[in-house]
Amino acid sequence: MRARKAVVLAAVATLGAGLLAGCADDGKDEGGSSSEGAGGKTKITLGLFGTAGFEESGLYKEYEKLHPDIDIQQTVVERNENYYPALINHLTTNSGLQDIQMVEVGNIAEIVETQSDKLLDLSKYGKKSDYLEWKWQQATTKDGQTIGVGTDIGPMAICYRTDLFKAAGLPTDREEVGKLWAGSWDKFVDVGKQYQDKAPKGTTFLDSPGGLIQAILSGEKDRFYDSSGKVIYKTNPAVKDAFDLTAQAAEDGLIGNQTQFQPAWDTTIANSKFAAMSCPPWMLGYIKGKSKPESAGKWDIAQAPKSGNWGGSFLTVPKSGKNTEEAAKLAAWLTAPEQQAKLFGVQGSFPSTPAAYDSTEVKSAKNDMTGDAPIGTIFAQAAENIPVQTIGPKDQIIQQGLTDNGVILVTQGKSPEEAWNNAVKTIDNNLDQ
Repeated sequence: MRARKAVVLAAVATLGAGLLAGCADDGKDEGGSSSEGAGGKTKITLGLFGTAGFEESGLYKEYEKLHPDIDIQQTVVERNENYYPALINHLTTNSGLQDIQMVEVGNIAEIVETQSDKLLDLSKYGKKSDYLEWKWQQATTKDGQTIGVGTDIGPMAICYRTDLFKAAGLPTDREEVGKLWAGSWDKFVDVGKQYQDKAPKGTTFLDSPGGLIQAILSGEKDRFYDSSGKVIYKTNPAVKDAFDLTAQAAEDGLIGNQTQFQPAWDTTIANSKFAAMSCPPWMLGYIKGKSKPESAGKWDIAQAPKSGNWGGSFLTVPKSGKNTEEAAKLAAWLTAPEQQAKLFGVQGSFPSTPAAYDSTEVKSAKNDMTGDAPIGTIFAQAAENIPVQTIGPKDQIIQQGLTDNGVILVTQGKSPEEAWNNAVKTIDNNLDQ
């Protein structure tokens, strides 16, 4: 997932279950650091997870050139599932924090609800009008403090193999493909049935049940919580419908039996064992990283049946930091439209700032796996219709329970009812902890 070639998308650290491998740690103690950098400069430290891409895209060096008195250093934890509990512990004790701390979208509601008093109000530094309104709102408290500035978003599309679609008698032109399922995930599954009828031996229409249910739910305004903060996943028809549709597709043999972002799933990418997958921008980097060279140019991208968002992070500034003013300025600069456009061009993190969509870096972006597909334009179109989603404090726990403890079981011989009951039991046990 670590392609670094310019304009080749690489995975950004925004997965719901904290899945991405990260950069090498710079050797600093994650319990905090001194405020003085090399040569007496003011040191700004960032605590990140996965591959945020700031260093890889040269943004740190650019900022240091603009501000010769600043020395930027980062500490990276490989997986969000390891990074986030430590972050909560540091915030709770108000110690051991970096000057800037990254927060994944699935955790931002909990941070806003329980830790906002430990974080600087960044509305004085970031420009609200630069960001998608719903992205800005996700990090804003009820009393109007914005404790995080948005990095990227994950507008949903569908990546598909043109060679496998052609072999199964389906169209390959991205506009025609998108029309097959426009407006309905049921239509999408029906296309899967058409594919499976003439599928090349040993292939399935989709990669995994987790990818499908994630994509369906990414387009729902209310999923696991309602606007009052009440947990509603068990009673929300949208969640049960998404689960049932995914389970039915699994029962019909349209979906591979792997859990995403595990070694066995990686192998199915390398060996071209499926024809389509849910595909936010960062997924292209993952495909690139796990594919064999001969797969380059055989993928394309079509609009998803419905717009949705999968992924995205925020930069926050703890009040306990030694250089809060300089840290806030850096966080705002890193997430400004110009820098987000550069980050997309190099790293594949799709901007949360609409002004970046008209930039050359976004409009001209290409990916080795998808050839001449105008990926920036495709994802920008998808971003326009993303609903303002209700995010709850334990969204990640619920989503992971539905996938890893739910729909995946149908591919292993369990009935949809058994899979649902197991998911509910697991989720409720985790929510009670």
